[in-house]
Amino acid sequence: MDQTPVLSLSQVSKAFGAVRAVREVSLDLHPGEVHALAGENGAGKSTIVKILSGVHRPDSGRILLDGEPVEFAGPADAQQAGVAVIYQEPTLFPDLSVMENIFMGRQPRSRFGIDRRAMRAAAAELFTRLGVRLDPDQPARGLSIADQQLVEIAKALSRQARVLIMDEPTAALSGNEVARLFGVATTLREQGCALLFISHRLEEMFELCTRVTTLRDGAYVATDLIADITPDDLVRRMVGRELDALFPKQETDAGEVALKVGRLTREGVFTDVSFEVRRGEIVALAGLVGAGRSEVARAIFGIDRWDAGSVEVAGRRLRPASPTAAMAAGLALVPEDRRQQGLVMDLSIERNIGLAGLAAVRRGPLVSRAAERKRAADWAVRLRLKYARLADPVNVLSGGNQQKVVLAKWLARGPSVLIVDEPTRGIDVGTKAEVHRLLSELAASGVAVLMISSELPEVLGMADRVLVMHEGRLVAELSRAEATEESVMAAATGRRAA
Repeated sequence: MDQTPVLSLSQVSKAFGAVRAVREVSLDLHPGEVHALAGENGAGKSTIVKILSGVHRPDSGRILLDGEPVEFAGPADAQQAGVAVIYQEPTLFPDLSVMENIFMGRQPRSRFGIDRRAMRAAAAELFTRLGVRLDPDQPARGLSIADQQLVEIAKALSRQARVLIMDEPTAALSGNEVARLFGVATTLREQGCALLFISHRLEEMFELCTRVTTLRDGAYVATDLIADITPDDLVRRMVGRELDALFPKQETDAGEVALKVGRLTREGVFTDVSFEVRRGEIVALAGLVGAGRSEVARAIFGIDRWDAGSVEVAGRRLRPASPTAAMAAGLALVPEDRRQQGLVMDLSIERNIGLAGLAAVRRGPLVSRAAERKRAADWAVRLRLKYARLADPVNVLSGGNQQKVVLAKWLARGPSVLIVDEPTRGIDVGTKAEVHRLLSELAASGVAVLMISSELPEVLGMADRVLVMHEGRLVAELSRAEATEESVMAAATGRRAA
C-alpha cells in the first residue's frame, strides 16, 4: 500500500522471564482497512494486543505512529494516540446509563454541572455514525454482550480513536449479532479507521478482512492478502504443518440405541423433542442461538426439570431432574461455558480431572492424592494436555487445554453417552482438530456422542446425522449425505419443516 500506516510494529520482541512471548514481529495497520491477526493459542496474539494498547512495553523493536517512533508508557498514552481495544466481554459500569459509560470522566459540562442534554445528543450522534439504534439513557445492566461491545466502540470513537483492535469480539454473539458487528466494522473502515481483527473463526477473517498477519510460537510467519490465500493455506501457516484433517471423522457402524429422548417438553422453552443416538454415532444438534439446544441437553442430564416426555439410557428410563441418576446411567455432559460450569478455576488441574469420579480415587473416607495424580497424569497424556505441573491451578491453562481438562473429567468415568455443548468454542484450530479426533475415536470405541454446535463446518464435518431445532422444536433430521449448509440453515431459520 502507498499510504503510511496509522500504527506499525517493527521487529518487536517481548519476553516474560525465560518465555519469549513475541519474537521480531512486524505489523502495519493502514487507515480504511480491516487487518486480521491469526495464530493458535500461545502464538503471541494477546501480547501483540497489549503492546499496541500500551499495557506492555516491547523489549526491543519499535512502535511507529504515522511513521514516527513512539513509546507508550501505559494504556493512557495509547488511548491518547487514538488506539482502542474492544474485548470479547466488555466491562461497563452496570448501574450507569449507556451515555454515562461512553463519556465517563469526560462528561460535557455547563455552568450548572454535567450537561446531560449535550451528552445524550453526542451519544445519539455516535450511534447514528455507527448505523445502530441504542437508547443513550438505557442502563448498561441487562445489555447483551453485542450491545455492550457497541457501547465500547462508541466510547472509542468519542475519544477520536483511529485504530480499533477487536479481540475475539464474535465469540459470544449470535449470527445476527455478528452480522450487525460486521456492518459496524465496515462502516468504520469506510470512515477511515484502521481495524485489527482477531478471531478463531477463519470464515470471519475471510469475510471481513483485507490482509492477514500470521504468528506461530511468538514469531512472525507472513502477511498475505486474503484474496491470495485459502483457509487451508492459513491453517498451514498457523500450525506449521499439514493439518491432514480438521474433521478426522472415522466411519463407524451404528450400534444399539444408547440414548432415546421421547416427546420431551419444558413449557416455554422446548416442545415435543424426540430423537435417538446410537452407540458409535456422532449426532449433531444444530440451530440458531436461542433455539433451545442447550436447554434440551441440560434437561436430559437432569440439571433442569422437564414437564413431559421421557429420557432412556440403554433402554432404562431416567429419573427426571437428577444429574446423579444421569451419571450413574452413564451420561456425561461437557457444558457450553467451561469456566463457569465445567471447571473450578482456582483448583488444580489434577483435582478438576478427578471431580466427577472421586469414588474411584477414594481410599476409605479420604481421597488418595497419589491415585488422583496418577489418574490425572494418565488422562493428560491421552488427551495431549499441555501444562507445567498437574498441581497448577486450571486457570493458567489456555482455553483449549481447559476444554481438554473438562473432557478428561468426564471421560475418566467411562461414559456410554457423551453430550458436548460447543466443544471447540474459543479454541485454536490446532486444538480443534485434536478435540475432533478425540470425539471421532470415542465414537469408534462405541460411545454415543450428542454434539451441540453453532459452527456449521464442524456440524457437517463431524456428524453422522444432523438434528435441527427452531424455536424450541425439532424441525429436521438430516443424514450425512443430506446435510449441507443450505439445508441446515433452511431448517434452522424455519424455512423447512420436518
